Amino acid sequence: MYVCNCNGIREREARAAIDAGATKPAEIFRRCQAHPRCAKCVCDMRRMIEETRDALRFAAE
Repeated sequence: MYVCNCNGIREREARAAIDAGATKPAEIFRRCQAHPRCAKCVCDMRRMIEETRDALRFAAE
């Protein structure tokens, strides 16, 4: 599934960037060598970051 249609960033690429340490959508774009265009994907990227953060927090408990 595409997270960013403008840049062709797939969910697995965004998740890989998050797993590599991206904590903001701008960092995902940078790791994918892309730039935000319409920014419709930013909310989805933030959700993915938050989900990962929550999963790590619960795993640490």
